[in-house]
Amino acid sequence: MKRFFACIILLIVISSASSARAGISSIKQDTTQVLDLIAKGFDMRLTDASQTVKYADKALSLANKVNFAKGAADAYRIKGLGEYYLGNSERAIESYLLALDKYQSIQSVIGEVRIYLNISSLYMSIDADKCIEYLNSAMDLYKSGKIANQNLLASLYLNFGNIYQLQKNYSKALNSYQKSYSIINNIGNPELEVTLLQNLGVINYSTGAKDKAKKYLFDALNKAKELDLNQRVAQINVTLAEIYVSEQDYNRAEASLVEGKAYAALVKNEGVLHDYQLTSYQLELKRKNYEQALKYLQVIYQQDSINYSSRTSAAISLSQAKYRQEALRQKNEQILLRQHYDRIIFIAVVVLAVFLVLVIVLLINNVKRKADTNKKLTALNAEVSNQKDNLDRINHHLEEIIDERTKDLQLKNRKLSEYSSHLSHQIRGPIATLKGLMNLEREGLVSQEECIQMMIKCVSEIDDKIIDMSDMLHNPERAGF
Repeated sequence: MKRFFACIILLIVISSASSARAGISSIKQDTTQVLDLIAKGFDMRLTDASQTVKYADKALSLANKVNFAKGAADAYRIKGLGEYYLGNSERAIESYLLALDKYQSIQSVIGEVRIYLNISSLYMSIDADKCIEYLNSAMDLYKSGKIANQNLLASLYLNFGNIYQLQKNYSKALNSYQKSYSIINNIGNPELEVTLLQNLGVINYSTGAKDKAKKYLFDALNKAKELDLNQRVAQINVTLAEIYVSEQDYNRAEASLVEGKAYAALVKNEGVLHDYQLTSYQLELKRKNYEQALKYLQVIYQQDSINYSSRTSAAISLSQAKYRQEALRQKNEQILLRQHYDRIIFIAVVVLAVFLVLVIVLLINNVKRKADTNKKLTALNAEVSNQKDNLDRINHHLEEIIDERTKDLQLKNRKLSEYSSHLSHQIRGPIATLKGLMNLEREGLVSQEECIQMMIKCVSEIDDKIIDMSDMLHNPERAGF
């Protein structure tokens, strides 16, 4: 029976262990799937941003299911990137703020830096000062966190270069691009290299170096096509078309516009499509094809109105998001502070509980020691009591013996006294007779011979008395002692 129960318990333990291993394996598989979906979404951002959003939603759903906080944060960020490349600024900022909240809760510094970088891209076309503010925050956090991610650092310098270029501060822009180039050249990131070449082409075009600009742009275009970066191909073609229009090379300009529009349609970015409408208008205007130019202008006007409203809405949303972000930050700080106090209270309670347990253990041990001591003292008292009773009995017996011996001695002393009186009386008689005979012989009343015989008789009588006394002394029974 005991073996049967032991086997049952062993089977239960093995089953529990197997279930635990299966659960851990399942969670690990799910988290791996989340990371795989995030990686796929990130790779698709410049090819088909709508797919990026779909991958991010799937990753987010699975991450929340398995309580994978970092996976959820990354999924929100990738979704924000997808919405950004689709031109949905409001949705992008919502996703970025949710990601930021997650990153702050898990204390991921590199995650926060990425979000600040992404938000700076949103502000780039709306508020240059805010863009630079976020970039500075990201750079400070990057340096303070001692992060060693060179791809991220290169992206930061690229964004600095882009915002300085928009402000027409070309020296600062080129300085930032140069820093980015040094990093990209070392790490060999082809996507960042395409972005850098594109930006160098744009800045050279802005400064009038068209030949140099075209060289950078063609290098960027070829690499973008190799990497299947549709967003970059569309953006590069529109810049090339602008250069060709300015050079009155209308055939090449039209070819770039046709190719670029096809890629712009694939990426579904309204901003890029608007740029193509504007460049097409400039091309038709230069060709003096005013009817077609007017059609493009009407579309541009409608799009500008929509875009103005959209940018205004985006600016308001970003401003509101800033306050929400600040509120979330304060809320998180309060939560962290409360958690800190809760931890302190918990530690204090644990310490107090441990102290109380120690005190209780000491008290229990003390009570046990006292109980053992009391038992020993009780046993000793019982032993002492027994010894006292024994001593009392012995003392009582000794007193009886002493009383008996005293009475016996008193009796013997009395008999000795009586015997002494008796002996002295027995001996005194013959001695008195001797004295009397000696007086009679001295006076001549008794003859000498008669006197000697009588003296011999008295001496003999004394001798008998002495022998009898000695016999009585050596024989107590006869003496009556």
